[in-house]
Amino acid sequence: MIISASRRTDIPAFYSEWFINRLKEGYVLTRNPMNHAQVSKITLSPEVVDCIVFWTKDPKNILDKLDIIDDLGYPYYFQFTLNPYGKNIEPYLPDKESLIQTFIALSQKTGKEKVLWRYDPIILNEELTLSYHLERFEYLCDRLKGYTDICTISFVDIYSKLNKPVKNHVLREITLNEMKDITKGFMDISLRYKIELRSCCENTSLLKYGIKQAHCIDKSMIEKICGYPLGVKLEKNQRPGCACAQSIDIGAYNTCLHGCVYCYANYSFAAVKRNIRNHNPKENILLGQVRGDEKVLLRNMESLRIKA
Repeated sequence: MIISASRRTDIPAFYSEWFINRLKEGYVLTRNPMNHAQVSKITLSPEVVDCIVFWTKDPKNILDKLDIIDDLGYPYYFQFTLNPYGKNIEPYLPDKESLIQTFIALSQKTGKEKVLWRYDPIILNEELTLSYHLERFEYLCDRLKGYTDICTISFVDIYSKLNKPVKNHVLREITLNEMKDITKGFMDISLRYKIELRSCCENTSLLKYGIKQAHCIDKSMIEKICGYPLGVKLEKNQRPGCACAQSIDIGAYNTCLHGCVYCYANYSFAAVKRNIRNHNPKENILLGQVRGDEKVLLRNMESLRIKA
């Protein structure tokens, strides 16, 4: 099986101690986000975990724990989101120079093939223009060249809960023509820096500009990392156009402290701060505790390895 850690929150940034404890104990409990009374017990034995995919905007806190993960025998790679935005959009992230240095340190520690860069989501407004993105994308390509091989882009989705930043003119819908202009510009830049550009869940008409479809949880990449072929299906529970392999996410919504205004995983920053108080790194579940009246379902976990 493939573990996603996590689309719902930044485990490397905020919960790395808890995560290491879960690996050492060999299992984790997760709540069904649609039914909190339903809890799954997921085995985390290296014999059944084919790969761990980390999603993060700041993995600094997990850097000193990678040797532990290696010693325990878990293959993994990182999706590292590094955007050119200021505190009005990503208010609680470290400054960009610190994040660039963390990116480089992570790449040097794991190898560049295990660190995928995400420029995601692309936002356009009166200040964040096409020329701004082209300039900042080239700057980041120059800083990250030699430390990653792939950059995945996507364009902001205007979810219903993002009404406030839309009203404040921070976020708006992006037209297809604007997507095409950005894609063409980014392709020219990425080719110069030998960074492969991929597109996550976007209009297929962009493919004619040479951009590849992203597979964020990437079957072929995981096969190279773990060293054997996988019998894995496409993910059914993501948005249309997603080409990811199936995985099990062990995170929880409303638990990320970065505070990004475009975030789909936090419904309320006040809820995030309340939830954080219920986190204990020694517990078997990310938030709170499992009570006696909850139904705990033992998931049937097995490796996806295709045996000869």
